[in-house]
Amino acid sequence: LCESYRRIRNTCRFMLGNITDFNPKEDFVARRDMHILDKWILIKLNKLIQRVLKAYDDFEFHIIYHSLQNFCVVELSSFYLDILKDRLYTSEKKSLRRRSAQSAMYEIVKKLMMISAPILSFTAEEVWKYLPTDGTKEQSVHLEHFPDLVTHEDDGEIEAVFDKIILVREEVLKKLEEARRDKVIGHSLDAAVTLYATGELKDTLTELQDELASFFIVSQVELLREDSGGLAATELAQLKVGIKKAAGDKCERCWIYSPTVGEDSAHTTICGRCVSVMQNISAESTG
Repeated sequence: LCESYRRIRNTCRFMLGNITDFNPKEDFVARRDMHILDKWILIKLNKLIQRVLKAYDDFEFHIIYHSLQNFCVVELSSFYLDILKDRLYTSEKKSLRRRSAQSAMYEIVKKLMMISAPILSFTAEEVWKYLPTDGTKEQSVHLEHFPDLVTHEDDGEIEAVFDKIILVREEVLKKLEEARRDKVIGHSLDAAVTLYATGELKDTLTELQDELASFFIVSQVELLREDSGGLAATELAQLKVGIKKAAGDKCERCWIYSPTVGEDSAHTTICGRCVSVMQNISAESTG
């Protein structure tokens, strides 16, 4: 029980630490402009709220406890926040990608404290004290109403997409662990992942191709159009996975391996993505 409580508290602490420069009144990103991963976690948050409010009505407090714990451990810590770190730490401070992530975390912390206040009274009040305000926040979380349920027409579609992504990620993580055991890689960012998929799974992966490396926390992901052989079969009938050492050098700023490291004469130890960020930061500071 103590460890479960600590998990909830530390998860909120991590999110609070990453929204200290976030002003919800000025920086909040509307849902239509949010990153798809941020939309997904807010869908999961809404389902958590629905489940918890019903449990309060039914006096089933064990469901509230287990639901809060599972959300913090499974959806947040093991998936969403783990993936989010690269976007939070390497994006420009005021970029849409980072503000989208902060908007989602702000919503999560705020609503988590609203629904947990009756059973985690002191912790909810402590977290609430450090939560940025949009001008409508009550002085105490215990003066707030429970949050309203928020649904959108594309919720089911986004959930279906991430149901597939999570299954693929699980298979990729297995292969990464095997590659680590065989000393092909050390950290997951040492890896380049090759995927061959068919059917609807291929369509989903193709649509999110630019995000797959961040979802898997690897340096590179390649999608093959044809099965070239040499890829390992997985428990998903439509998927084969290969793992190899990532090409290029390690970026000192984001730790991702990239062939673009060293291409810029002014920033010889960082990748092209980070060079772009640094140039924008420099332009803002001199402007």
